[in-house]
Amino acid sequence: MSARLAERISEDMKTALRARDKQRLGAIRLMLAAIRQREIDTRTTLDDPQVLAILDKMVKQRRESIVQYDAAARDDLAAVERFELDVIQGYLPSPLSDGDIDRLIEAAVVETGASGARDMGKIMAQIKPQMQGRADLATVSAKVKTRLSSR
Repeated sequence: MSARLAERISEDMKTALRARDKQRLGAIRLMLAAIRQREIDTRTTLDDPQVLAILDKMVKQRRESIVQYDAAARDDLAAVERFELDVIQGYLPSPLSDGDIDRLIEAAVVETGASGARDMGKIMAQIKPQMQGRADLATVSAKVKTRLSSR
């Protein structure tokens, strides 16, 4: 990406403000608030991978909320969460396919020389930056565990 992700989100906030798109503006402000809070907490300016990690966490939170709201028959709140989820996902890179994930895991296994479950940390450390925001890391972790147990 040519522009930093946080800057792009900030510019999109201005556009939504000018267009008086209150719903989109609210979702973007939530993202910027989370980014700024982390910057304040760490006293640093976040780079794109760190911003992606925040957005990834927000996506996970929205998905969990949607499940809970649907179970409670709160369609109004679930609709708000779905809209926010769509907006947040618009800033994430395109998701990896299962085949791509498997290839990245296999490459990491070969490169690290992993031979068992105790090497899982090495593999996850290597593939996490490539998958941040593009795959559910809990699912990836389960795939890595399965892959290592088959060796």
